[in-house]
Amino acid sequence: MTLTEKVAYLKGLAEGLELDKDTKEAKLFDAIFDILEDMALTVSDIDEDLSACEDLVDAIDEDLDELEEYIFCEDDDCDCFDDDCCCDDDELYEVECPLCGEEILLDEEMLDEEVIECPGCGEKLELDIDFDDCDCDCDCGCCDDE
Repeated sequence: MTLTEKVAYLKGLAEGLELDKDTKEAKLFDAIFDILEDMALTVSDIDEDLSACEDLVDAIDEDLDELEEYIFCEDDDCDCFDDDCCCDDDELYEVECPLCGEEILLDEEMLDEEVIECPGCGEKLELDIDFDDCDCDCDCGCCDDE
C-alpha cells in the first residue's frame, strides 16, 4: 500500500466515525488529513524525481566505465594509435625454474634484475634473456635485430 493510499484509508476511517463536521475535533481531523494528503503527494513526487536521478546516474556510470576502458585500455583489443602503447606496461613473461619446475611470472622491472629468487624453492636464478628468438607479430622491437 502506497503512502497516499494509507492516508486515504485513515481519512475513510475518520469518516466512519461520523463526527459532526461543525465540531472543533472534526475540523482538526480534516485539517490534519489535508496536510497528510499533501505530504503524501509531495513524497510521491520526490520518489519519482529520485528514481529519474538514479536512472541518470546509472547511465552516467555506464558511460564513465566505457570512457575509462577506452582511456586505460583495459580490454584485450587495444586501439592505441601511438608507438608507446599503454597496454605494454603490464606485460608479463613466464619462466620455469630449472630446479623445481615452478612457473615464475616476471614483469619488466624484474627483467632488469640480474638475479631473482625462485618463490618455490628459494634458489637464486641468474637471468639471461635473449629476445632474438621472439616470433611475435607485434611492433615491440624485439625482432629488429633479425
